Amino acid sequence: MYVRDARNREEVWLLDRIEEMDLDDAAFRSRDYVVAIDEDSNEKCGFGRVRLHKKEERSDVCELTGIGVLESWRGQGVGAHVVERLVTTAGDADFEVVYSLTPEPDYLAQFGFEPVSEDELPAPLGERLTEKREGQEGPVVPMTVEVSDFVVPERLREAFKRANARGDPSAGEPDTTPEDFGIDSETATYKYDTGR
Repeated sequence: MYVRDARNREEVWLLDRIEEMDLDDAAFRSRDYVVAIDEDSNEKCGFGRVRLHKKEERSDVCELTGIGVLESWRGQGVGAHVVERLVTTAGDADFEVVYSLTPEPDYLAQFGFEPVSEDELPAPLGERLTEKREGQEGPVVPMTVEVSDFVVPERLREAFKRANARGDPSAGEPDTTPEDFGIDSETATYKYDTGR
């Protein structure tokens, strides 16, 4: 399992998943996303985005948004590593602080994110918060973390190492046998049986 930058050819996949999960797709650009990939199956299992906002004549503001994990991969540290990659990307771009406007504040809190009051948000994010709240059924909470304070709990690191799509036979599901379908393998004949 690893997380890498999204490729242009993954744009349709990303847009389809964003729509399925009803995530924010404002000002979509596939190059802003990262994607979590299962090394064994090459299956895409999670994604997220770093979105930059221009403030008047000052430096940009960095927002993490559009974070999603496919249902069969949830609870296995995939989202944690997507968020980690996004924060690392922001840090590499010289951001000391990142923001997220999220309906899941408890999820981000485990990485060191803290709620921030609306009046402390930089101007572009105040407008974004209003937009997100209009498009969201539940509450949307503004949160922030200093890049240097971000941490992934060890339990999520370990889960990520063992991550596997639920229902995948390699994930411990028993293999099916002919007997599971009422076939007696000792006496059954098959269409292409040569009798040898």
